[in-house]
Amino acid sequence: MRLLSWNIHKGIGGRDRRYSLQRVIDCIEAENPDLICLQEVDRLVKRSQFDDQPRLLAHYFQFSSVFQSNVHVGNGTYGNLVLSRWPVSHCHRITLRQENRKPRGAQLLVIETPEGPLHLAHMHLGLAERERHWQVARLLGHTLFRSAEPLPTLVVGDLNDWRNTLADAALATEGFQHITSPISKFRSFPSWLAIGSLDKAFCRGKLAVRQARISKTSLSQEASDHLPLVIDFHLREPVTPSR
Repeated sequence: MRLLSWNIHKGIGGRDRRYSLQRVIDCIEAENPDLICLQEVDRLVKRSQFDDQPRLLAHYFQFSSVFQSNVHVGNGTYGNLVLSRWPVSHCHRITLRQENRKPRGAQLLVIETPEGPLHLAHMHLGLAERERHWQVARLLGHTLFRSAEPLPTLVVGDLNDWRNTLADAALATEGFQHITSPISKFRSFPSWLAIGSLDKAFCRGKLAVRQARISKTSLSQEASDHLPLVIDFHLREPVTPSR
């Protein structure tokens, strides 16, 4: 199974500043993922030609679609989007906004994969380190997150974790394994000269990661200001005790 996580920057190229949702689609299609987690997805905003990007992307890939509006821009909005090849049995949206800072949010989904249910937490965190640690603590302590604890869990998204401090904090104490490590192999920002490892993934439970990588191509370097993160994984079967 394959998951792709990507901050698409509203479909606006990081260097040429040109809007093209098709470039984003082409990059995603080249990876052929089963789960697509996108941040900074526009809906009815002038800068992206008033496109309803969640609807257009869901229509193109013919996937189940769950959109979370976080920030209002004029009469439109932008936020997080999950597209799934498989049915979504549970879906919740929680706010991660701290006081008067920029609105942020997380999506909590249970995906019915061919290998069993997967708990997916998808989010885009803030720019300040203390804010990010508060946001992760809020996520991990939230009743809706806790309710899916028995399931294998993936936490993914643009975590803006420049200094890589989240892996050794609350996530580690809650039993999560850092997938996007070492950071030298997962530099994703800026896309044309990637020096920062901002796009992260963590897992817990009966989940085996086969491969994780940053997808760096000539097109992905142009399509956004981030590079996509791609994760190949399986849900491990429970071990049957020998008699």
